[in-house]
Amino acid sequence: MSKFLLIESGTNVCSVAISVDGKVVGLKESSDEKAHASQLTLFIDRLTQETGISISNLDAVVVSKGPGSYTGLRIGVSAAKGICYAAEKPLISINSLDSMVYGATTLYQSIIERDSIDYYCPMIDARRMEVYTALYDKSFGKIKDIEAQVVDEKTFKDILDNKKILFFGNGAIKCRNTINHHHAYFADNFLPSSKFMIPLALDAFSNQTFEDVAYFEPYYLKDFVATVSQKDLIPGLQKT
Repeated sequence: MSKFLLIESGTNVCSVAISVDGKVVGLKESSDEKAHASQLTLFIDRLTQETGISISNLDAVVVSKGPGSYTGLRIGVSAAKGICYAAEKPLISINSLDSMVYGATTLYQSIIERDSIDYYCPMIDARRMEVYTALYDKSFGKIKDIEAQVVDEKTFKDILDNKKILFFGNGAIKCRNTINHHHAYFADNFLPSSKFMIPLALDAFSNQTFEDVAYFEPYYLKDFVATVSQKDLIPGLQKT
């Protein structure tokens, strides 16, 4: 039986979950990015009380490693490392964009099948028209590696001329009017969640792929990222 504490804090969302054998048994989330520091420890305390699963009963702590908000990642990773060190638990890190893809394919499966989506493009807001992004095929293989990308009208044009792409994440919202193509689809209401890390965490745990708690650092990709609050999300999944 695998019991995980999962922490996602790399964007405007602070999300904490406890899972047992791949199933979510407790979940706390907030989209107030200014409250990450205070909310994170509170969420962890409440979840352990509500689920009856103490830190000592955990098999591993799972944390989103980035890319993403410098401050958010630092808060989440610091909390995860502190728990692992104090309780002598293994630490599993999950790439933020990878977990977003798993989440989107679960949430939008019917849309993906209906519109024959070819590729998935998670986007995390960096600054101005820059996003952290990668491009994935249907088997979750990377077509384009993770990078900090300044998006303009030509960024995805060659691919979109032949393939349908689903864009999602808070970075996709600001790129919607720039990526103007009939093969571009946008899931404007997508939010990252700690629960999306579970399949990847199970694989890592099975393979004993753990981080060195003493030396592990977030995958910032850049030295500092000023995140932008996205309070008014456009509901629904719409085609451009």
